[in-house]
Amino acid sequence: MTRILRTIAEVRAWRKTLRPEQTLGFVPTMGALHQGHMSLMQIARQKADIVIASIFVNPLQFGPNEDLSKYPRPIEKDIALLGEARVDALFLPPVAELYPEGASSVVLEEAVSTHLCGASRPGHFRGVTTVVLKLFNIVAPDFAVFGQKDAQQCLVIERMVRDLDVPVEIIRGPIVREADGLALSSRNVYLAPEDRAAAPAIFASLNAAKAAWAAGERNGARLAEIGRARLAQEGRITPQYWEVRDRTSLKPIETVGPEGALFAVAAHLGTTRLIDNLEVSG
Repeated sequence: MTRILRTIAEVRAWRKTLRPEQTLGFVPTMGALHQGHMSLMQIARQKADIVIASIFVNPLQFGPNEDLSKYPRPIEKDIALLGEARVDALFLPPVAELYPEGASSVVLEEAVSTHLCGASRPGHFRGVTTVVLKLFNIVAPDFAVFGQKDAQQCLVIERMVRDLDVPVEIIRGPIVREADGLALSSRNVYLAPEDRAAAPAIFASLNAAKAAWAAGERNGARLAEIGRARLAQEGRITPQYWEVRDRTSLKPIETVGPEGALFAVAAHLGTTRLIDNLEVSG
């Protein structure tokens, strides 16, 4: 049974009960758990002696016109899933626990966070780095698992951990997809049936560019053009960006070298914003 901890003091007291030789794995989430999240729990379960997850819909990473108020919060279902996954503890704090009145300190990463989603969602990654560092300080895990679907988020957190000497190993879990290729996301529940039927075109556009790369195309602009053209075949999708970027810096790439590249896309279907990505190398 998963133990539910609602305060920082409870987490720290629980943490002290672990033996020094026991490794602690951590999976931070915003809830509305799906099989993508469960795959991250499985990675943590396989690697660690003890596993803790968190569920916190972080207001600091939502913009003023984004979906904070309607973000799905099926907490009872989430707790049941964590129990099935044999997660030992869940940190489930209220907003005031992590952001007490008068809180005025934030964490800024000022390189990889400026690209892609950072350019279109000002302040988003400031919210991510702030809450993740707070969670690391509270939980004190040996490692934390994040999903590759949020590739830029992974890079931002990896950079923060490196730059600020945070003693937490970051592990990436692979993207989990539906049978038709759509990356699992808590926001998929927003999709109208017609939009859900159109959504696999996002992954298809990534695969179109990958096929061109596999056939020898190395020009970054041309690969992005191929991806955008495939996405444009689905009229219900409004692209926000479709980019070929360096896998470490997220800077644009003129020519894809042996180190490879990240193909990254963000698009809207109706009012729902979805992201996806694919890495190539070799």
